Amino acid sequence: MSQVRQQLAEQLAEAVFQALHEDLNRQERALLVVSGGSTPVPFFQALAAKPLPWARVDITLADERWVDEKSSDSNAKLVREHLLQGEAAAANFIPLTCEASTPEEGVEEVTKRVASLAWPASMVILGMGGDGHTASLFPDSPELTLALATDELLVAVRTPSQSQPRITFSADRLHQARRHVLHITGDDKRAVLAKALNGDDVRQLPIRVFLTCPLAIYWAP
Repeated sequence: MSQVRQQLAEQLAEAVFQALHEDLNRQERALLVVSGGSTPVPFFQALAAKPLPWARVDITLADERWVDEKSSDSNAKLVREHLLQGEAAAANFIPLTCEASTPEEGVEEVTKRVASLAWPASMVILGMGGDGHTASLFPDSPELTLALATDELLVAVRTPSQSQPRITFSADRLHQARRHVLHITGDDKRAVLAKALNGDDVRQLPIRVFLTCPLAIYWAP
C-alpha cells in the first residue's frame, strides 16, 4: 500500500465521518452505502477507527455478487472483516443477498430488507472498473437499461463479462443520496474517468450517470 493511497483512504474516512456526524446531529439514524473490491480496504479500516455512535449507523452495499457470504468474492465478507471491527461492529449492516438461489428470486426479499433503512443515504461511495462500470451497472449487461431507468430499489443483473450473477441498487436510488464519492486508484482508472468526462453516452461508460450530480473524486496513483 503506497503512502499516498493510505493518505487518500484516511482523508475519505474523515469526510465520511464528518458527513455521518452532521446527519446524526439532525436525525436518529444515518445510512452509508459502500462498494466492494480491494480499493476500499484501507478506507474501511480508517473509518472503523472513527468515534461515531455506530449503533445509529446503517451500512449497506451499492451492489453484490450473488455468492455465499463466506466466499472470498463476497463484498459483505469484506465489509465484515475490515469495516465492522471494534466500535464499528455496532453498526447495522444489511447485506444484499439472501437464501434464494438466484438474485432474480431473491430481489424482492432483499428489497424489503433495505427499504426500511435511513434513506436518503448520507453518502454513497462508488468504485469504478476499467470498463467504466460502477455498482453493477455494466456496459454489456442486458439489465443496464432497466437499472438506469427504474425507480425500483434493486435490480438483479447478469452480464457476459462477469461469471457471477449480481444484485445492484438502481441508478435512481443511488442518485438520491445526499453526497456522492468516487474512490479510485491507479493511472488506468484516471484515464477511464477522463474518457467518461469527455462524453455523455451512459451505456458506453455507466459511471457517467453520476457525473451529472456533485461527485467528490478521491484518486491516488
